[in-house]
Amino acid sequence: MAEYNLKHYAHIGDAVWELFIREYVIQKFNVQKAIHNNTVKYVNADFQSSLIEILEPLLTEDEKELLKRGRNLSLTISKKHNPQTHRYATAFEVLIGYFYLNDKARLNRIFEIIKEKAL
Repeated sequence: MAEYNLKHYAHIGDAVWELFIREYVIQKFNVQKAIHNNTVKYVNADFQSSLIEILEPLLTEDEKELLKRGRNLSLTISKKHNPQTHRYATAFEVLIGYFYLNDKARLNRIFEIIKEKAL
């Protein structure tokens, strides 16, 4: 199995999250403007970082450690973004990327939890 670093997981996690949301949104809306507006609503650092509060209590100790490591990644953060929000969003993307590449059943469970509690 290939070895990935945390930035790789974040990169993949970003794409997987956006695809998940796009699929979710097109199942809910038919109007293009509503599809776009709802995609933008869920694919952003503020929303992604808010999901950490929902997910963290449900994570294993190893998953929490991965989240912590993702949060502490050295990143270039635009001045227009809140650094803490951006760090938590990146940690979320790391987790999603890790699950996508290593545990699709867990990824699907996490997505189900998000659908139930946040979408």
